[in-house]
Amino acid sequence: MFINKVFRYFKCRLLTPPISRYFLNVCVLHVKSKMGYWDLQEGKDCIEKTWITTKLGTALGLVGSAYHIVAFQPDSAIQAVQRATNGTVTMAALGAIFGMTTCLAAQARDAPDDPVNYFLGGCASGVFLGARTHSAMTGTTACIGLGTLAMFTKVGKMEGWRLAGPPRM
Repeated sequence: MFINKVFRYFKCRLLTPPISRYFLNVCVLHVKSKMGYWDLQEGKDCIEKTWITTKLGTALGLVGSAYHIVAFQPDSAIQAVQRATNGTVTMAALGAIFGMTTCLAAQARDAPDDPVNYFLGGCASGVFLGARTHSAMTGTTACIGLGTLAMFTKVGKMEGWRLAGPPRM
């Protein structure tokens, strides 16, 4: 009854009754902390911000890998696992690099809300992509593209830009 001990430790509640001893119950964790990336202060809590961006990158990598495996059928299960791992780890690393670079740039530059920090984070992620693909051109264009996208995301957040939803009147 290891699972019951884990549930009690994390103060989870069982959503479904156990059907058999092999049935894994779904657990809802009640966490009392700030959960969003934008809820944390810029230039502080670098580990937590990096963890959030790493989780987001991992999730995007899993989804992208699943689509890639469906679109381009692998020859074997091992090849499918290799592709999924490759894409997921790459995206997780991109998220970690972005999160850490933006936070450290905010600390080093003493300008926590400056969009340039986000450009630096996006650019560092792009450079990693270039190194991963062994292509200077890929790294350069990814640096400029991801840096610009991240910078405009920060500017939009600061100025209240909306991409979806009803227009403001």
